[in-house]
Amino acid sequence: MPGPQTTLLVTLTGRDRPGVTSRLFGALSAHDLTVIDVEQVVIRGRLVLGVLLACGSSPDLTAIHQHVTNLAADMGMDAEITLGSGEQPPRLRGLLHVTVLGRPLLPSAIAAIAGRIAATGANIDSISRLAHRPVTCIEFDVSGADPAGLRTALAEDSVRLGVDIAVQRGGLHRRAMRLVVMDVDSTLLQDEAIELLAARAGCQHEVMELTAAAMRGQLDFADALHQRVALLAGLDAGIVDDLVDEMRLTPGARTLIRTLKRLGYRCAVVSGGFTQFTDRLTKELGLDYALANTLEIADGKLTGRVSGPVIDRVGKEHALREFAARAGVPLSQTVAVGDGANDLDMISAAGLGIAFNAKPAVRSAADTSVSVPQLDVILHLLGISRDDVEAADAEDC
Repeated sequence: MPGPQTTLLVTLTGRDRPGVTSRLFGALSAHDLTVIDVEQVVIRGRLVLGVLLACGSSPDLTAIHQHVTNLAADMGMDAEITLGSGEQPPRLRGLLHVTVLGRPLLPSAIAAIAGRIAATGANIDSISRLAHRPVTCIEFDVSGADPAGLRTALAEDSVRLGVDIAVQRGGLHRRAMRLVVMDVDSTLLQDEAIELLAARAGCQHEVMELTAAAMRGQLDFADALHQRVALLAGLDAGIVDDLVDEMRLTPGARTLIRTLKRLGYRCAVVSGGFTQFTDRLTKELGLDYALANTLEIADGKLTGRVSGPVIDRVGKEHALREFAARAGVPLSQTVAVGDGANDLDMISAAGLGIAFNAKPAVRSAADTSVSVPQLDVILHLLGISRDDVEAADAEDC
């Protein structure tokens, strides 16, 4: 019966330059070795290259050591060679992605998160950086963890540490996402459209109070909408057009949608606001689907009513399902993004529900939350790095 397999772990560290990997494997090819695993990372121009090798029946370990150390010295690098034996331990099952967003991201936060993962009996298989501006985003690949338990524990840590933490299933699940549906007011747009209209109508305070109560879930959304729109009666319709021209996208909105469209995603908005705003967004951003309320206009003025059924909490979930059906995408491959109580049903129904700078009730119900005012950080929750986004933008220039 054959004995335990002899293994060598060769690690090179030093200043990165072209040809290091090629030269190391060229040196190793002169010996009776086979490759088991390779990992390489470059941080600020410093290379760490690790190669795990299985030795043949009669390896000349002295010659291998001499060959590798001479090569490292010639390149001005450090080499470490570790001898081992036995079978490699199997990787724990249940791969998860734990994505951490911070501005700033402190060592104490990483220490706490890594400690929490270890305390659950899970293992960190790898760590990578997805972005360093405008927020720092680090992702852990974790195996052997219970998703629900780890998500609950890290959600509590997130508040204490002042960072956003997302826990998602690994493997093909995240790569299968194909439809992103977003709320509009205070999500895709920085403002609440109805509050902008109310400011022109001289009733901003009353409308803001009703909006806040509805977003907290303290007031039925449809009732609140009817009450708010009634206060706008008599406002000149031309003011609506002026405000549409002045609407402010949330920072990162264009980057988010442009990148998703490059990757073949369908993008949609569903709003408790108004079609007068979403029609312009659909055209300007190239959205695939949109649904919102419509302000009724007669003789060039707002009547104080909306046309058709109100798009409320239930209506938003129905819209998500309708958009998914039209796109031929199962709900498990959808992403919903929102901030208010009327977004709760669609966030719960989607494959990935994201609370964006949201009210506490929405954050607690969502799969994950984002508390920085940059909409494109959602890309990192889908495993897309800032470098990938910038490289694609550069190719289009």
